[in-house]
Amino acid sequence: MSPTSTPTASSAASTGKAVRMFGRFQLLRLLGKSARTMVWHCMDTRNQLECMLDIPREKPSGGALSAWLQAVKRGARLNHPQLAQALEVGEHDQWPYALYERAQWVTWTEKMSSKGLPPAEVAQWTAQAARGLAFAHEAGISHQDLQLFHLLLDDDQNVCIMGLEVASRAQTADVSVGLDALRASRHAAEDDVLALGLILHHALAGQPALDEADVSQAMSRMAPRGAEFVRLPWALPRPVPDPLRAIVNRATDRQEKQRYLTARSLQRALEGWLSTLSDQNGGPLAILMDRLRSVGVLPAMPGGAERVAHLALLEKGRTNELAAIVLEDLALTYELLRMVNTAQLRSGSVSSDGPVLMLRRAISMVGLEGVRRAALSLRSWPGPMSEKAAEDMERLILRVKRAGRIATRLAPAGYDPEVVALITSLQNLGRMMVQYHFPEEALQIRRLMHPNEAVAGTSAEQGMTAEAAAFAVLGTDLEALGVAVVRQWGFDEAVLSMIRRFPTNTGLKSLEGDSDLLRATASCANEVLEALALPPKRVGQALNNVVSRYARALGISAKDIQDAIQAESSSNGTVSAAPGMASA
Repeated sequence: MSPTSTPTASSAASTGKAVRMFGRFQLLRLLGKSARTMVWHCMDTRNQLECMLDIPREKPSGGALSAWLQAVKRGARLNHPQLAQALEVGEHDQWPYALYERAQWVTWTEKMSSKGLPPAEVAQWTAQAARGLAFAHEAGISHQDLQLFHLLLDDDQNVCIMGLEVASRAQTADVSVGLDALRASRHAAEDDVLALGLILHHALAGQPALDEADVSQAMSRMAPRGAEFVRLPWALPRPVPDPLRAIVNRATDRQEKQRYLTARSLQRALEGWLSTLSDQNGGPLAILMDRLRSVGVLPAMPGGAERVAHLALLEKGRTNELAAIVLEDLALTYELLRMVNTAQLRSGSVSSDGPVLMLRRAISMVGLEGVRRAALSLRSWPGPMSEKAAEDMERLILRVKRAGRIATRLAPAGYDPEVVALITSLQNLGRMMVQYHFPEEALQIRRLMHPNEAVAGTSAEQGMTAEAAAFAVLGTDLEALGVAVVRQWGFDEAVLSMIRRFPTNTGLKSLEGDSDLLRATASCANEVLEALALPPKRVGQALNNVVSRYARALGISAKDIQDAIQAESSSNGTVSAAPGMASA
């Protein structure tokens, strides 16, 4: 049908007023239309039931009609709570249609508001829609014209998608098969996910992206078809939390490779964020807690068996030497801290000095035999990780250890180096656990933080911050995972505060007391290591930014940081890399 035409065959009602008909269906109201489909609220005159008709805008002919009917019937056979069941798939006067019940359902178009909708509510709806899309995509079926009027909602906040394959392009009987068909199916599924991201954007902003109500038309103006990009505005009638903002912006990212490529990944991100808003089971934190019981916080570093054998040979009372051995294995270090602090928490015997944060003290509490038991309880390297994930994990652990050594060189005199190093490593606990327990998600986070260089002749794309990337992938930030685990170990709010890095998007406030100073020292060292991991041309400026943030608070200079880097590198046989750093 053309955009201005109505279905054929009209008859006069008893009142003399024209009644639009499509076969036996009386058309009551147009619920929505795009360039490819339209949905009508109608009355089935055969049984006087209100329904919804989903009709393609172009009339397929010949073999294309048969192909259309087969595709839509195939989609109608899918059985999933988030996929609307078609009451009938047929054709009238060679014009095909899919019929759905109206009953308790309303379209999202009817729920939209120019002031936007409540973020948590919209996220919950969109997660359901993503769940239904994922099921369809995994069955090899796509929607191909996901619009607001194709998404249904009932009074219990249940979401359904109608119109699977209704917009499928007219195809002849010699439809392509093999690799081309698989590629087309994958692209159609990715388009569905982008369409859902644009719908999420519309629901939060209160206005359609690019001022284009037809989602498919908006998509045609974005990469790879067009050059426009879509980001959620900052000034909105309803504030959107940063994690949800990161999710919706990733869904519509200007770079295709940075978007959610599957509906399942978008679903997981939304559900991860929603799980942080309540005490419901689910989300990355709940999954992480389950995995901690089966595979531990981290696996023992390579050479664990040799270390255990060495522990057996040590004499009692040599706590300093024993602590130095244990510190080489972060998994064993954390296991000892967990053992002594949870034991105190259960017994209610936490000392006046607070939770145990010093490894030497933990060792003296459990004894040599306790250390050996802790070592034997760890999963041997690499645990359940693949070879590639294990390589990435080993690099991350080495970087965390290096940050700890730099922190001890930057810390003011009088602070125990062991405590400084432990706090520095605990600020990375969430990152290490995600790499161990969610290696695929960790890879996504790194790709969002460090996108490939842009095509030659154009400027490089700016990567996301670690926080925004974690929000976009997991729906929660990395530090929240680490803090949640450490809280379970029995640490108090003072320690939990120290293991949170200072935000990099705000100026560093004046430090108050030892806790703030230790937190800042660890944050500074971790930022130094992140700066050193950048491309060489950006390292110098990044290190200068670290100096400007911490110089006054910690009383350090560019030379102090340079000396710390060089001293750490020399002691470990690595090469210092801090080009372009300003002098003190």
